[in-house]
Amino acid sequence: MISKRILVPTRLRRPPDTGWAWVDRRFVREHMDRLSPDAVALYFLLTVVADRDGLSFYSDPALAALLRIPTARLASARDELLARDLIAHEARLTQVLSLPTPKPSRRAQRGEGPLLLGDLLRQAIATTSSDQGRTTP
Repeated sequence: MISKRILVPTRLRRPPDTGWAWVDRRFVREHMDRLSPDAVALYFLLTVVADRDGLSFYSDPALAALLRIPTARLASARDELLARDLIAHEARLTQVLSLPTPKPSRRAQRGEGPLLLGDLLRQAIATTSSDQGRTTP
């Protein structure tokens, strides 16, 4: 494990007295790699400009200007976030939603996709145990 240490103690990040923003780490693990760069940038921007309830009142032209993208790309990015159930949107109001509950992943069957390390170890132990009971001719 990497040993952590503060690199610049005089510049520790603290929550501001006014304003409020955060991003759930699950976004990075479960959603970011399935979104376009525009959608990721829009999500991060919305989390920064939203109030404590996740609400943002920024207009499309204002969001597009901040992201430096055309409004058509902004609309496409918003559609991606809506499709993944990450935001709700109505006219000039957007809400960053709590992340959807992760769906349980189904276990891979033998010969089907990657195996979890635990499954691999269980198979190795089972194989070793069954081999020990055999005698060589």
